[in-house]
Amino acid sequence: MDYNEQYRSASESPEAYWTEQAKRIAWFTPPQTPLTMTDWGTYSWFADGELNSCYLAVDHQIEQGRGEQVAIYYDSPVSNTKEAITFGDLKERVARFAGALRKLGVEKGNTVVIYMPMIPEAAVAMLACARLGAVHSVVFGGFAPNELAIRIDDAKPKVILTASCGIEVEKQIAYKPLVDKAIELAEHQPEYTLVCQRPMLKAELDPRRDLDWYQAQEGVEPAECVPVKGSDPLYILYTSGTTGQPKGIVRDNGGYAVALRYALNNVYGMKPGDVWWGASDIGWVVGHSFIVYGPLMGGCSAIFYEGKPIKTPDASAFWRIIDEYKVNSMFCAPTAYRAIRKEDPEGVLSKEYDLSSLRWIFVAGEKLDTSTYQWLRELLKVPVMDHWWQTETGWPVTAPMMGWDNPSEPRAGSTNKPIPGYDIQVLDGDGEPVAAGDAGNICIKLPLPPGVAWSIWNNNDRFVSSYLTAFPGYYHTGDGGYKDEDNYVYITGRTDDVINVSGHRLSTGEMEEVVSAHPAVAECAVIGIADSLKGQVPVGLIVLKAGVEIEDDHLERELVAMVREQVGALACFHRAIVVQRLPKTRSGKILRAILRKIAASEAYKMPSTIDDESILPEIEQKIREVGIA
Repeated sequence: MDYNEQYRSASESPEAYWTEQAKRIAWFTPPQTPLTMTDWGTYSWFADGELNSCYLAVDHQIEQGRGEQVAIYYDSPVSNTKEAITFGDLKERVARFAGALRKLGVEKGNTVVIYMPMIPEAAVAMLACARLGAVHSVVFGGFAPNELAIRIDDAKPKVILTASCGIEVEKQIAYKPLVDKAIELAEHQPEYTLVCQRPMLKAELDPRRDLDWYQAQEGVEPAECVPVKGSDPLYILYTSGTTGQPKGIVRDNGGYAVALRYALNNVYGMKPGDVWWGASDIGWVVGHSFIVYGPLMGGCSAIFYEGKPIKTPDASAFWRIIDEYKVNSMFCAPTAYRAIRKEDPEGVLSKEYDLSSLRWIFVAGEKLDTSTYQWLRELLKVPVMDHWWQTETGWPVTAPMMGWDNPSEPRAGSTNKPIPGYDIQVLDGDGEPVAAGDAGNICIKLPLPPGVAWSIWNNNDRFVSSYLTAFPGYYHTGDGGYKDEDNYVYITGRTDDVINVSGHRLSTGEMEEVVSAHPAVAECAVIGIADSLKGQVPVGLIVLKAGVEIEDDHLERELVAMVREQVGALACFHRAIVVQRLPKTRSGKILRAILRKIAASEAYKMPSTIDDESILPEIEQKIREVGIA
């Protein structure tokens, strides 16, 4: 297929284009009206069609003759467990667990909170909810009780599904006390908590509310798939909000199914029977779209991995998975590869494995610096594809179309071209388009394609004010960047990652690109700090590669020279501070906003998404030592 032709078709006749794509979905009742407008000004796709997302992911695959094909490879180095679950076996598990939920009173339209580690039961739980037409809300396992309580009060679940523990490398984290505390803090009280008991740590159950995961399934009738409307919600996924109150992004069934099938085949180039690995967690949007629903709906075998890129047992973990399961393509955040590179700079461990099954890899979630891109490409000898999307979009916005004959070539620093259906415009502060190469606000012209969120749970007005008000007629992504003359998109970072140095608006992401290219640097974060003369000046926080020995002063001089040469003296980049590690979310994103607050000696709230709270005191002490804060 030709990109230009497809993009033009989707732009000029979006309803006709996506109606054609919708024919690839096994509807119970095909939609008659492709696009409708909601009362609050957003757009809904295929609202009047009837389908079931669990049916598409499981039952339909068996009907296509894939009952004996592996649906999920479960690999858990942290618990020394492996399992190959066929589509036939998965259907039995899901139907039985859906029957157990139905016996507890869960029905179409009810909400269920899932607070679980990366174990197969978590995928079963999601699919069982979808089977009944219930709305699941997965909360990342390990979230603090207060954060879980906030989500319980907003979603008002009938049931909470959890496990006795999660495992972080060698540390066992008891989940049940966290859930109990959250319920104690919450105003809404769920009727039941189902607990999957893991052998390494058993939870104490309260007979008034708690039920054993497997005992609750004894003797129940397996549930069949309940038809739902295309506009009915499949799940709520909470993302951080600027007010501190998480936003419950609502994903529909119909548009989402069409988008996932389209993305899996056309963007990622996957076909039925292929092995796909989304190296993330079900607590994030990647886990929903491309660990569970997308790969299964496309007839692929999905990797369900409970572990880290390093320390499980070492930096060869990813290479082992690719070799053992003959992974054809995978998705991961660049931070995981930077962690691997930091431990094994020459990639020696990869030589111990057969990686020939790998066709290409995709990265997103954090900026892919040129240094990491080149390291990966040279190490793996396969195309490395940067692309970009958000929790709100649910599937990629910019990417090469690897399922087509002539996919767009990667271009350094770019997340590639817009996918058909996404009319990306770069706007200035007045909402006017800027010239090619000029930076501005990345916005997407309405209507958005199928699969993109069109509401916030119980708060339509907040969706409009958060995303549709700043630039009328557009969805405001909150990201800044530019397009070149060939329509390649360059994301420079969130619009609040732009600093003002002596009146010059400069991207910290651009400086990070330069700094990360230094051969001693494993990863970095550039933040702006207040300066009485210039308003703001940039400071780099640097993590060195394993085994590198270089004097801090010497490194700083070299980095300052590099930024001066490639960005310019106006950047006023004069400080580079070596730290042991950077604070990140559990999905691998560097917490730059917190770093800015620390550097400014401002009070901050411990982020609920942080991977390791002990990192922040380390950073604070280091910044005080060098006299910045």
